[in-house]
Amino acid sequence: MNWRDHIVSTPTVLRGKPRLEGTRIPVSLILGYLAAGQSFPEIQKEFPEIKEEQIAACLDYARDLSEFEVFAS
Repeated sequence: MNWRDHIVSTPTVLRGKPRLEGTRIPVSLILGYLAAGQSFPEIQKEFPEIKEEQIAACLDYARDLSEFEVFAS
């Protein structure tokens, strides 16, 4: 799974916030549903246009962000 296949950021859509490709659904919204304990099927019931792979991509995206290191000079 490569989150880059499912998540895009375009300056003219949602002010550049990461979103699921082909939608206006921000990654942060999906992550919020997951953090609240919603299952993949529950999220898909709310947003029938998204696929399970897209929800998984949001988790992979969050994992990648959590591994980002900032080096102090």
